[in-house]
Amino acid sequence: MTAQNIAWDDTVLPFQLDRADIRGRVARLDGVLDQVLKQHSYPPVIEALVAEMALLTALIGQSVKLRWKLSLQVRGKGPARLIATDYYGPATEGEPARIRAYASYDAERLDHAADPFSQIGEGYFAVMIDQGEGMIPYQGFTPIAGGSLSACAETYFAQSEQLPTRFMLTFGQSQVPGNKLHWRAGGVMLQHMPQAGSSRAVAAEAGSGEGGLLSHVDILSGVDSENWTRANTLLDTVEELELVGPSVSPTELLVRLFHEEVPRVFEVQPVRFGCSCSEDKVRQAMSIYSAKDIQKMTTEAGVVTADCQFCSAHYELDPATLGFEARNA
Repeated sequence: MTAQNIAWDDTVLPFQLDRADIRGRVARLDGVLDQVLKQHSYPPVIEALVAEMALLTALIGQSVKLRWKLSLQVRGKGPARLIATDYYGPATEGEPARIRAYASYDAERLDHAADPFSQIGEGYFAVMIDQGEGMIPYQGFTPIAGGSLSACAETYFAQSEQLPTRFMLTFGQSQVPGNKLHWRAGGVMLQHMPQAGSSRAVAAEAGSGEGGLLSHVDILSGVDSENWTRANTLLDTVEELELVGPSVSPTELLVRLFHEEVPRVFEVQPVRFGCSCSEDKVRQAMSIYSAKDIQKMTTEAGVVTADCQFCSAHYELDPATLGFEARNA
């Protein structure tokens, strides 16, 4: 079996643990992650951050409805200034979702021997959901804390939505005999289901976590807390090779981990690398500039150039067709 013909690569499998009121997802990324990272020559410390963010995006994004867009952003004051990802829900039922990602960093300040997360420094983790034209985009923020990007995502769900959430992730480069070195990633997401009609809420500043942030112990009690603890204890037994899954399918992984919790699986969601950039969007972005601004952007060759930060697509445009004046001509 090669990396090119593993049926469950680049998929997200949603599931539910009926006995514990917990929902979750299993994600496996292979070709998607390779394509995301090959668009740029990132140093390893930045590649690790982008890989983790892409995996989180796949796990969180699976719940995004058709044609909706989920964006995750990490902004920090350290040398890793920005990690940004987008997840585009399928255009129609049955089609793959699309993921793209990029990073901005200060190469001179990077510590290549340090833990990647430490290179972010003080900052915030943001979740944004765009439901389409005519709808106000949702934005939620939480401080950078917890020692990993997955911990930041867990804090976001606890703090902003008061939903206990847990991620178990692994990612890195691997090589199957006879194939090139390539990226693989796998992860499991657990999330306690919201209780219908529940009015229980905890003040956002009354948490027991780092800096007063909320955690599951502040939100759950009684049987719910026992179920959550049991499911997390089972998840803690997973091995890295089981997560990346060259030989363990997502359904087999769920049976290994949660057979006593009666896991129930739903339709798998395929994911692909995909960018939404286009010449029309570049023109639209340029439409706010005056002719004087456009002149300053024009190169010696007499064109205005633009590069997509996500897919590195290069655009060369006639300055006479750009800007506010051109749009209203």
